[in-house]
Amino acid sequence: MGRFNTCVLTLRSSPRWGRLVQRHLTVITYTGRRSGRTFSTPVGYRRTAGTVVIGVRLPEAKNWWRNFLGDGGPVSLHLDGVDRPGHAVARRDDRGRVTVTVALDS
Repeated sequence: MGRFNTCVLTLRSSPRWGRLVQRHLTVITYTGRRSGRTFSTPVGYRRTAGTVVIGVRLPEAKNWWRNFLGDGGPVSLHLDGVDRPGHAVARRDDRGRVTVTVALDS
């Protein structure tokens, strides 16, 4: 996954493709609940007003979203060229699909 994430981050910052890619991909930064370490990872998203919804593909193969189960936790999303703080909550539906909903701070 490390190489894939590096490629995505490079593409996001590309002068040629960056604007197009940034409409659909952002970087989420959070602190791990158990480790206390800060992590950043690229994710696909949909944005409406003050809310961002992240659909987690292959959730069983990923762990980052589990930090936001229950009451959720603080995150930062890189949107419109700046880091935007918010509060993320992960939910799994009855079909096993996972979404992380981020309420952006005003």
